[in-house]
This record gives sequence, structure tokens and C-alpha cells, in this order.
Amino acid sequence: MKNKAVTVADIGIAVRRKRKEDGLTLADAAALCGVGYRFLSDLENGKATAQMGKVLKVMTALGLDVYIEARNWLNE
Repeated sequence: MKNKAVTVADIGIAVRRKRKEDGLTLADAAALCGVGYRFLSDLENGKATAQMGKVLKVMTALGLDVYIEARNWLNE
């Protein structure tokens, strides 16, 4: 499923959804991803100051792909 993410909250929703689909608790997912429980909780709750490197680490560990798509901002 593809979801457009424009905020950290959007990413957090996707991370939480995938974690729950995989049957992981927050603690288990944090350990699997190599991040702290608090960080993962903050990310899932859309904390805007989440470190991008850690966000990508979590997404990769949970099997979420990230794509960058250029858009023409002049026409928007």
C-alpha cells in the first residue's frame, strides 16, 4: 500500500500500522529496530523533531520503503 507522507505524523501512522500488522509490541519493535522505546513512541505519535537517520532506520527495519519523487513546484 502506498501512502503519501507530508508530515512526521503521517510517517508515524505508517510505522504504527506496520508494527501492529506484524504483531509487534512497541518494546519489541524498538529492540528490533535498534532504537529506544521512547524514540519509537515519539515517532509513532508524530513528534516533529525525530532524527531523520533514526526514522529511516526504523522504516527499513520494519520493511517500509521510502521513495523520493520530484514534482514541479512551479505548477502547484
